[in-house]
Amino acid sequence: MTQRIDFKDVAPGAFQAMLGMETYVRQCGLEHSLLELVKTRVSQINGCAYCLDMHTKDARAAGESEQRLYLLPAWRETTFYTPRERAALAWAEAVTQLQHDELSDELYAEVRRHFDEQSIVNLTLAIVTINGWNRLAVPFRADVGSYQPARARKE
Repeated sequence: MTQRIDFKDVAPGAFQAMLGMETYVRQCGLEHSLLELVKTRVSQINGCAYCLDMHTKDARAAGESEQRLYLLPAWRETTFYTPRERAALAWAEAVTQLQHDELSDELYAEVRRHFDEQSIVNLTLAIVTINGWNRLAVPFRADVGSYQPARARKE
């Protein structure tokens, strides 16, 4: 597909604001591996090929297994994810799909078992940020396939 708009060039101030959110999320203290799983899962839900390409490459560069990436859409059906990751993935799906009203007290209690209040806010900001990137990349048809990870990040 041909890129429709290069939003970075058309709205550089907005792009810088999004980068500010991304920088905050990367430095918020949540594990890089957890963030990549969440970003990948949200991008799967939103059908964002650009972000899927980016975050699966970043996850692999940081040591994530192909098996866990392949089975991410069916994470509930496997034992490959930790309880903390499972809580984060459930939260990510619910926050991404707000129309389904899945942000129950039970889900919040499960997330709260694994994350303190600041971490829940940071996790939610990570979900908000990747949803924002998805909502820019999909309608403007970001060029897919050329992204290369800079280097494997440390936890």
